Formats: sequence, C-alpha cells, structure tokens
Amino acid sequence: MENVIGWYHSHPGYGCWLSGIDVSTQMLNQQFQEPFVAIVVDPVRTVSAGKVNLGAFRTYPKGFKPPNEGPSEYQSIPLHKIEDFGVHCKQYYPLDVSYFKSQLDHRLLDLLWNKYWVNTLSSNSLLTNGDYTTGQVLDLSEKLEQAEQRIGHGSGFSVVTDIEKKEETKLARATKDSSKLTIEAIHGLMSQVIKDRLFNQLRN
Repeated sequence: MENVIGWYHSHPGYGCWLSGIDVSTQMLNQQFQEPFVAIVVDPVRTVSAGKVNLGAFRTYPKGFKPPNEGPSEYQSIPLHKIEDFGVHCKQYYPLDVSYFKSQLDHRLLDLLWNKYWVNTLSSNSLLTNGDYTTGQVLDLSEKLEQAEQRIGHGSGFSVVTDIEKKEETKLARATKDSSKLTIEAIHGLMSQVIKDRLFNQLRN
C-alpha cells in the first residue's frame, strides 16, 4: 500500500472546501510531491451534526478546464465566504473518503471513552455550539433578506430575467440551509429529552 502524503487544516463552522489560499498551497505541493492530498475538517459542524464533517481534495493542473459536472452534494456556505468559495470551486475536485480503525486506534478510543464518557453523555450540541447556531441563524436571515430584496415582485405575465432566476436559486439554497439548521436543532433537543428521561425521570 502506498504512503499517501498531504496536509490538513480546519474550517470551523463554514464547511469543507478549498479557499483561494488552500488551492494555491495544494497546487504548489502537487507540483513537487505526488501523491499529495488536502484534507479539510470542520469540527464545529461535526459536533452540531453528530457525524464527522471531513473532505479530501486535489487540484486540477494549471490551465485545465474541468467538464461541466452535475451538482455535487450541497453544503451550506456562510455569506461572507460565498465569494471565495465560488471563485475557486472549479479549480479542485473532491475525493471519496472512507474510514478505518487500527487495533491501536481502537485501544486509544476505548481509553478516551473510559475517561470521558460522563462528559460525552452530559454534553449537548445546542449548548456546546450555541455561538455557531446563533451565527447560522443570523447568516440565514441575511441570505433571505438579500434574496427578497433582489427578486422581482411583478405580477401577471412578467418576464423572468436571468438575474431573477439566479436569485430564486439563492432562495432555494437558503431554504436548504434552513432545513439543515432545523434538523440539527431538533436532533439536539431530542438528545437532551432522551437523556433527561433516562437519567432523571426513570429513577424516580
């Protein structure tokens, strides 16, 4: 099995993708070290969603024009990061990611669980990620306000322009962001209710 080399960094709260600086870093290293992989982890969304939020990427060669592919898996991008994401999203491509656990990993995780299981069970993503959730709501509010301001309010048989279609697409994305945020909040509340039922009410 080949030893794959690369680098990793985190995008706390704004998803797994490559920024302009990330693309330049990855492109430079691919020229001198192969294979070379960029890994991005979002620890904040990992806690909020209850599953690892991780992506692996490689850049296209300089001057290469990628084919027009279908839409990849949707992910919510904060408003202040959308421009950086959009400018560079065609310069790299995602890799399939799979996980494995060695015997040493298994022993280390068991040791960590034995030491921190109380903290794990007593934690709640809504409390741990309170600032992140608040930020997501504010970001969603700004996206909806922008979409509402730019979409035409004509009636009858008005002609729909390309700009209006683009804004309607933004509105659809904001709707997906809203659904994702709602689901994560419901999961956090359900987790808290179940823990309260198991550890507080049943013993009474």
